[in-house]
Amino acid sequence: MCFAADASPPELPQERVRAVAGDLVPAQRLELISADGALVSAALAEAPQPGGPGVVILPDVRGLYPFYERLAERFAQAGHDAIVVDLFARTAGLAPRGDDFDFQPHLSATTLEQVQADIAAAVAVLRRRIGARPAVAIGFCFGGTHAFLAATNRGLDLDAVVGFYAKLSPGRLPRPAERAGSIGVPLLGLFGGDDPSIPADDITQFAMALRQAGVRHQLITYPNAPHSFFDISFDEHQQACGDAWHRVLDFLEHLPVSPR
Repeated sequence: MCFAADASPPELPQERVRAVAGDLVPAQRLELISADGALVSAALAEAPQPGGPGVVILPDVRGLYPFYERLAERFAQAGHDAIVVDLFARTAGLAPRGDDFDFQPHLSATTLEQVQADIAAAVAVLRRRIGARPAVAIGFCFGGTHAFLAATNRGLDLDAVVGFYAKLSPGRLPRPAERAGSIGVPLLGLFGGDDPSIPADDITQFAMALRQAGVRHQLITYPNAPHSFFDISFDEHQQACGDAWHRVLDFLEHLPVSPR
């Protein structure tokens, strides 16, 4: 698992908070009809003071669980409507899952086409709130790789993507570096320097491919930070977490509005 069952995302830097706690509405569970007709679970956090891009959150291998609902609420507190979509609903069902969830069979059954159909459905929900404002996919680990790959599909109506510790090596999914020439939106990648699952060479190769393709991008590696460093319980990585929050929010705030 990327995060422990009781993990929680870091608090927003105080200067980035746009809504007081009393204005916040907890993320609400809902069901979406995916673009391929499947019924999938999601959770929507609506910003009390919206104004920035909307965010589609793509979870790690645990799927939709409390960490990502709290993360959606953090984005809403910063002024960004946010929706988390469960990528395993087709095989794992719609009900909340316990700490003993065995993700591997569901991970193996998930396809790139299914995930992108779910992203399309989540973006459609966001569009009803954000209108022509940008929509951004932000993924973690497994979800981070899918965020990068979603950047190659212009039909998903995304304006940018962010990946936290996205796997870049060959596997069941295409290597993002091999698809760099098809990426048509700005990209931000955040990695831990002490993450053996994502070698530095993979990040270097991805950066080279993005530069050659002319993609607007930033790839940031935090020295000594592990995989899944974006966790409030990692006291020793508070500086990396704070910097990551600033970089993501700055990235969102400086996106141009595309004509629609």
